[in-house]
Amino acid sequence: MFALALAGMVSIPSLSYAGIYGDDMGRCFVSQTSQSDRTIMIKWVFAIAALHPDVASVSAVNAQQRDAIDHKVASLLGRLLTKDCRTQSMDAMKYEGSSAFESSFQLLGSVAMREVMTNETVSKGFLGFAKYMDPKALEELAPKSAPSP
Repeated sequence: MFALALAGMVSIPSLSYAGIYGDDMGRCFVSQTSQSDRTIMIKWVFAIAALHPDVASVSAVNAQQRDAIDHKVASLLGRLLTKDCRTQSMDAMKYEGSSAFESSFQLLGSVAMREVMTNETVSKGFLGFAKYMDPKALEELAPKSAPSP
């Protein structure tokens, strides 16, 4: 069940329902993690994505690095589930089952991803493609203003 919940976290864009206990667990996960903890989560998601054959050629994550990241994630999630957010995790499992874990991990992953995306260097990187766009073609997409009466 734990592996299923983790698999759900990797699919962050998917939607999963969270009840009040899953919400509590998700908030606890976010409040009990540091920037460093959330960076571990992002590295883990990145290392997993790098396994895809279409992405592997632009990634340099080797097996030893991936194993080290897996170890850190296991420690982090173990701490959250069994210590920092134990009560919330137990209640979520009791009343909402594995979907609560999925939604809580997704929330933590979303917060971590937002922190990465707001980094100035990353934000500039998102605009790297703009230099190859044709501004005139984009202007043609804009609606023409109607003449004033």
